Amino acid sequence: MIFCIVFNKKYAGKVVGGYKPGDSLEKIEANLGTSYNESGVLGYKTKDFYRNKIKEISKKTKISEILDENHIIVLPDETVFPTKDSEIVIITSGIARKPGQTRLELTQTNVDILKEITPKIVKVCPNALYIIVSNPVDILTYVFCKTTGIPEKRVIGSGTILDTSRLRARIAEYYSVNQKNVHAYILGEHGDTAFVPWSIANISNVPVEDYRNAVMKSDLYPEFNRDEVEDYVRKSGGRVIQRKGATFYAVSVSVCHLCKCLLNPIDTTLTVSTMLHGEYGIDDVCLSLLNIVGNKQVQGKILLPLNEQEIWSLHKSAESLKNVIKQIEI
Repeated sequence: MIFCIVFNKKYAGKVVGGYKPGDSLEKIEANLGTSYNESGVLGYKTKDFYRNKIKEISKKTKISEILDENHIIVLPDETVFPTKDSEIVIITSGIARKPGQTRLELTQTNVDILKEITPKIVKVCPNALYIIVSNPVDILTYVFCKTTGIPEKRVIGSGTILDTSRLRARIAEYYSVNQKNVHAYILGEHGDTAFVPWSIANISNVPVEDYRNAVMKSDLYPEFNRDEVEDYVRKSGGRVIQRKGATFYAVSVSVCHLCKCLLNPIDTTLTVSTMLHGEYGIDDVCLSLLNIVGNKQVQGKILLPLNEQEIWSLHKSAESLKNVIKQIEI
């Protein structure tokens, strides 16, 4: 599936790519219009707006006639023209992850797709902020940085935003507490080598594993099981893919939240994937650390006080990604 959503200066969503076979207009509306309206990013746009845009692009590319599950559709040049001078470009182009398939197994195919479409988009949107969502997101973010010439502060991979959200949701369930009171992160690769820096995870400034004993009625809560939480986070995406074929809504909401933060003049901290230049002794790879985003760019990184084991895990994640990068053609 080749798919791209672009925000222009008036934040009007434009469909630039295609859909997988069998997707109805109503389903596409649900994935685009409804999700974005609920997020507040495109709140004032009506469903008719998206319906007309979808019909317009559908007529040009004859989506219903040319799409097939076994093919990749390369976008004709004229399809990119409506994106000209966009402020934010979201790239979701690539083959979907299949049940039992790791994100890294998708690498070369999705790298080739990215290299095929980005010159056309970058040509008409040279000043845009680019958000990479396609998997493996860290590799594709790296390839985009290396091949496009776009400044790195305007290239962001969605990284472990969703993983972090799943982690906080599971911790909140353990203690029946609001997720807003949970401060914990997933760092590293968006994939198998991602890890939780438990040394800094806390609920209202109380370390997560001490929270049960800090509450006066601690018998209300079960013993905290770190391994169970990590297993839940690691397998959540796979469970969704196994049951419905792909993940749509949670990742859409997380990317909308990222857009909202980027368009906000007030900075926000998020675990997005960006290029590293010596942080924690790691260089020349994209992975997720805690970044400051806002005012249409990455403002910088926050170096969390990780312990020795956590820094080792971060290096392990970086080496895993670098080993893949060595094996692909960029």
